[in-house]
Amino acid sequence: MRGFGTFISRPLLFLLLHFILVKCDITDGNVEHLKREHSLMKPYQGVGSSPSSQWDFWGSTLVTSSYVRLTPDERSKQGSIWNTVPVYLKDWEMHVQYKIHGSGKKNLHGDGIAIWYTKERLNPGPVFGNQDHFVGLALFVDTFRNDLHGMDRSFPYISAMVSNGSLPYDHGNDGRTSELGGCSSEIRNKDHDTYLAIRYSKGRLTVMIDIDDKNEWKECIDIGGVRLPTGYYFGASAATGDLSDNHDIISMKMYQLMVEHTPDEDSLDWTKIEPSVSLLKSPKDNIDDPTGNFRSTPLTGWKVFLLLLCALLGIVVCGVVGAVVFQKRQERNRRFY
Repeated sequence: MRGFGTFISRPLLFLLLHFILVKCDITDGNVEHLKREHSLMKPYQGVGSSPSSQWDFWGSTLVTSSYVRLTPDERSKQGSIWNTVPVYLKDWEMHVQYKIHGSGKKNLHGDGIAIWYTKERLNPGPVFGNQDHFVGLALFVDTFRNDLHGMDRSFPYISAMVSNGSLPYDHGNDGRTSELGGCSSEIRNKDHDTYLAIRYSKGRLTVMIDIDDKNEWKECIDIGGVRLPTGYYFGASAATGDLSDNHDIISMKMYQLMVEHTPDEDSLDWTKIEPSVSLLKSPKDNIDDPTGNFRSTPLTGWKVFLLLLCALLGIVVCGVVGAVVFQKRQERNRRFY
């Protein structure tokens, strides 16, 4: 039994270390890997319209010493801020610190914030202050429900979309037809700032949220089979309509992820990759999972092994605990006799 326990403990230790490292990797914010040319931080130096500026803004955007306000709490406003330096990182993680707040009561506010990684920049339009038919990645923090029939989710709602320019964003259905995944998140009128972590690595897009100011990330979206090129731009935009909110960006911090790639991957011209996602099913066919969370990779042999291992460990633990309890009862019964 001792030898079997030793055999089991090594895979279990490896599994635990794997999950611990993944969690730490997405939360540590390693300063050594911070890419300042792609980061927006207080006191917001390098923001403006000069040739040396690394961030440019448009519309109702107001840059203060404490925040970048994309829209004020006023009707029919649009604003955006964009990195002027294209990103040539294959694996990256963007941490966004933001705040959405206003005088509107429940269901009387709008419209939301979008975080972009796109081929073009500073193109105003109807999608949260940016153009429709974009090329690249968009993450929407949508605070207003347009689809009154879609009561299977609550708002505010965070969703992701990848487009090669052929897909429109369907405002009437809150982007359901092109959504890759999403989650509900109560982020309005918090007494503290809220956070997003957007990670792209080895073809996998992961979005984590921290809305409770506890420095704990919770998974919102996890999608495999995502192809994004290099050479695109990061930006943030927001819009108000008949309803409004203050949409503030406090910081956008870009981190380079140190990931090894195969020789074939390294030999690719990553600037020529077309944005796409390989899904097992179409988002519009999402019936069984109303949250829109899709995983493009099937249950592999390694995953099956881990599941069986966990089940076996559970049986072993239950058996050991049962044996110990039985032995203690036997000893207690002997003392009574």
